[in-house]
Amino acid sequence: MTEHDAHSAGLERALAAGYDDAAVQALRLWPVDSRAKSVPAAWWGLTTDEVVATRTTLTELPTPIVTIDATALAHNLTVMAQWCADRGVHLAPHGKTTMAPQLFARQLSLGAWGITAATTTQVAVMRSVGITRILLANELIDPVSLAWIGEELTADPSFEFYCYVDSVRGVELMDAALHGVGRPVNVLVEVGRPGGRAGSRTLAESLAIAGAVAQTSTLRLAGVAGYEGSYAHDLTAEAFDAVEGFLRGMRRTVAAFAQQGLFDGLAEVIVSAGGSAYFDQVADVLSEPWDLPQAVTVVLRSGAYVAHDDGHYLLLSPFGRGGETVTPFKPALHAWARVLSRPEPRLAILDAGKRDVAYDLDLPVAQRVRRSDGTTTAATDCVVTSVNDQHLFLSVSPEVVLEVGDVVRLGLSHPCTVFDKWQLLPVVDDDGIVVDLVRTFF
Repeated sequence: MTEHDAHSAGLERALAAGYDDAAVQALRLWPVDSRAKSVPAAWWGLTTDEVVATRTTLTELPTPIVTIDATALAHNLTVMAQWCADRGVHLAPHGKTTMAPQLFARQLSLGAWGITAATTTQVAVMRSVGITRILLANELIDPVSLAWIGEELTADPSFEFYCYVDSVRGVELMDAALHGVGRPVNVLVEVGRPGGRAGSRTLAESLAIAGAVAQTSTLRLAGVAGYEGSYAHDLTAEAFDAVEGFLRGMRRTVAAFAQQGLFDGLAEVIVSAGGSAYFDQVADVLSEPWDLPQAVTVVLRSGAYVAHDDGHYLLLSPFGRGGETVTPFKPALHAWARVLSRPEPRLAILDAGKRDVAYDLDLPVAQRVRRSDGTTTAATDCVVTSVNDQHLFLSVSPEVVLEVGDVVRLGLSHPCTVFDKWQLLPVVDDDGIVVDLVRTFF
């Protein structure tokens, strides 16, 4: 399935959110300058289209730099869109992964139900390009932020906003901050687990929260949400059982709300879960038939699929671990770092560090070496052992020819902590030519 085909299919999905394409395209007019990390001086003052016209190649980019593979990016976007459509679930990709309005626009054009945010700062970025449906996957009790959300809802009738609540006290604080707002704020009761992060711990608590919401005029109970990723971190049978149990608990919560009449008057109930590791289980369990008078919209919040990776999600994602029949996701992010020093026979020091690459879940993986004469070879027997702020330590077999000045391509893990290190990311095609620039707003 091509991106064009997926776009056409997405337009047929009535629940897909909108955005302001002119605002997204305006980002291409912003000139590149020296505040964007690791871009050649020849680009300073140029717009995106002018940069693309230079047909800059990878060999002309300074190091360290992180690039996006254009083919892999398009592949991942279309595969996920088609997968969700085939299973009858909706996708609100987590925007915290990329914070890139250009990528949000591509996700929405492929039929995404909306975009997920983690903070109101992220919501503001999304609203700056006119995104019409945003799910804030977090509690919102800050009165200043609530006042701004109220202003957005009042000013734009097309804006559809959802957030979480997990306590009666939270309901009270939201209600107090939202008096006078013309439209109620949609809330999902978040369910969690003992020892986990936010989320009500028992069904009784969840019912009390939903009941409190029903007593307000400022809030509207829209459904139930949770995050199964806090229950499991590997691919063991115990992990899958824990995720299954959590999802079954979500279903029981939805059923209990319905039995208490808490969804009366709604045409649709939102049920949302799904990180980037177990979203196949989420789709399977939450898409089972529901015994409710309302339609149930299942919303996944997976975000890392956009870039996938060569570490954490390569192992955990359904499209990395071999549990799906579709073509796997492709790693779309690569870092390029130059050998600065060979101080010891088994050690090379590269010019990338914690300010450039992810290191929170897995260290980068050395993949290819580009020598000074332009030839490339596999980075055999080269292992990243640690990273400092601006340096990377590469353990090298004595038999490996790796010289000062050579450039190493690094595969990365956990894209969420790569995008946030780069204000501007070159997108390169299969020939290594820069064909676009992606701006991030963290």
